Amino acid sequence: MLAFLKDNHHLAGVILGIIFGVIARLLMLKTDYRQYPTYPHGRIIHISLGVIAAALGAVAVPALMGKDYTAITFLTLAAQQFRDVRKMERETLTKIDSLELVSRGATYIEGIAMVFEGRNYLVIMSALLTSLFAIVINLWFGIGAGLLSLLIVNKLKSGHRIAHIAYVESAKVVVDGPDLFVSDIYIMNVGLKANQEIIAKRGMGYILTPTNPNSKVTLGNIGQRQAILYDLATILGVYRDEGEPALIPMAKLDMNDGRLAIFMLPQERDEDKGRDIIRAVQILESAVRMPTEAKVNKEEAGDVG
Repeated sequence: MLAFLKDNHHLAGVILGIIFGVIARLLMLKTDYRQYPTYPHGRIIHISLGVIAAALGAVAVPALMGKDYTAITFLTLAAQQFRDVRKMERETLTKIDSLELVSRGATYIEGIAMVFEGRNYLVIMSALLTSLFAIVINLWFGIGAGLLSLLIVNKLKSGHRIAHIAYVESAKVVVDGPDLFVSDIYIMNVGLKANQEIIAKRGMGYILTPTNPNSKVTLGNIGQRQAILYDLATILGVYRDEGEPALIPMAKLDMNDGRLAIFMLPQERDEDKGRDIIRAVQILESAVRMPTEAKVNKEEAGDVG
């Protein structure tokens, strides 16, 4: 076996690269409460794309060492293919979203599509690094590089959450005649007496207080708010049916201080669990805003001292 590996040094490096690339994709593949990717067929599709990405990354090293520069062309074609995958995911989720009682929203969908494209590039990186070190130095260095790449992949596969940018507190749902409030933040007008009674009995509310000016703007993003409502409705269930707009979950801002009020009617009324769900909601990359990084704000901060 050792003699075979020594005689087929490049082949061993490529195989090792493919193995670590596939492992990296499996580490990043998770079917959770959103049931996406679906099991088993959705996962089969993504694992298959991961194998292709791993093979491309692993084969690129010996191809370039053999001065076969057309390998770069194949990587470019792979990038185009993965962009098409992103487009496919976006279109599929958009069609599904129209059938949800509480929709994900365009920002959430774009975030999922972006993640699936980006993870294929991480697979290529993992396979390429493993193959490079295994071929240029030896297999043990290749294994070390592969393990290091898996640590990097594990670090990059998850981003920040609402708990990093806001304090989440339970709040009282108040029905004052036709007016609905969560704490002191106005939500909407509820005209029907029957709906008022349902809301008073089953309503659940939260107040999200941003920790800084950046998080205030991020929480104000409609796509980020919709992501919070979707996660709550998916995990706790939602007490409504199609054609009942008065019972739909809502998120409204306090225009004065940037606090965000969350109102919903869950199937499972558990305030502690709801608070934990909101804290764990992912911050969508497309929703992040950083006004404090603007030059004009830095200049004003400098003037103040």
